Amino acid sequence: MINAKVYNFEGKEFGQAELPEALFGVKWNNDLVYQVAMAMQANLRRSIADTKDRSEVSGGGKKPYRQKGTGRARHGSSRSPIWRTGGVTHGPLSEKDYSQKINKKMRTKAFFTVLSRKLKEGEVVLVQDLPMATIKTKQAQIYLNNIAQAGFDRINYKTGKRALIATPKSDEKIVKSLKNIPSAKADTLANLNVLDLLNYKYLVITNPADSLKILENKYHV
Repeated sequence: MINAKVYNFEGKEFGQAELPEALFGVKWNNDLVYQVAMAMQANLRRSIADTKDRSEVSGGGKKPYRQKGTGRARHGSSRSPIWRTGGVTHGPLSEKDYSQKINKKMRTKAFFTVLSRKLKEGEVVLVQDLPMATIKTKQAQIYLNNIAQAGFDRINYKTGKRALIATPKSDEKIVKSLKNIPSAKADTLANLNVLDLLNYKYLVITNPADSLKILENKYHV
């Protein structure tokens, strides 16, 4: 087990939590993390570029000029790729599929590999609770400032992706309260993936007791 501090919403030490080494003590594997991250980015890629070949461009129904006697090269259609208004040869098509397959074991191992690295580098923050009576961005910013004072000073920077708030279950008040803070984002722990962990500097896990159960279930998927 790995011992970690648990803070309250005021940024003060609340207690200790025991984190399983199987989840938070995974050895770093650069090749695995790179492969999974690149595959996930490829799966998010949209094929936008699209060109027309000679069968799709307009015109070209008539022979441009007679076959002989003009002194020019012979042409049968202005749709030819060598013409300025002709079709494109071997150009990009919107039907191209960039998606890649990711095995479940690879995805899970990469997730906990990054999670372990973030804990080792002091970028995982355990918070007992972030109570939100109403949807209020000002209150959410106060919580981030309190956590920053606990030793995570870069969590409340206004630029960059700084804080990823992970909750055991969906909390609309927290999600909407953080929506107007560009450097922060809230989501359920079950929805997080490798790219989320890599994109954000700090991972704030709320309600550690319930969150650890969700992580254990995610580990056994």
